[in-house]
Amino acid sequence: MPSLPPTPNENLGNRDFVKQSSLYQEFLAEREEILKHKWIESERLGYDIGFERALLDWIRKHRDSWRAARRAQLAAGLPPSSLPTTIEITKK
Repeated sequence: MPSLPPTPNENLGNRDFVKQSSLYQEFLAEREEILKHKWIESERLGYDIGFERALLDWIRKHRDSWRAARRAQLAAGLPPSSLPTTIEITKK
């Protein structure tokens, strides 16, 4: 027997669940860092480096240290707004 399509209220509930999930929050935080990196590197070089280049560069240079610092601060119970950015981590 085929199932019924979700109602609009069920779709909203599913979207809220996804937006509140820790995985989605991590994705958004990483994306924000990549966009910051893109802006900084584009300004430094004098042209737009594009998202893909910024993504690959950020993963290679900053992702591991950013994730480690983020995990440590989350484990310490600090709110997400106080978590480090790539810029703060690389200055240390």
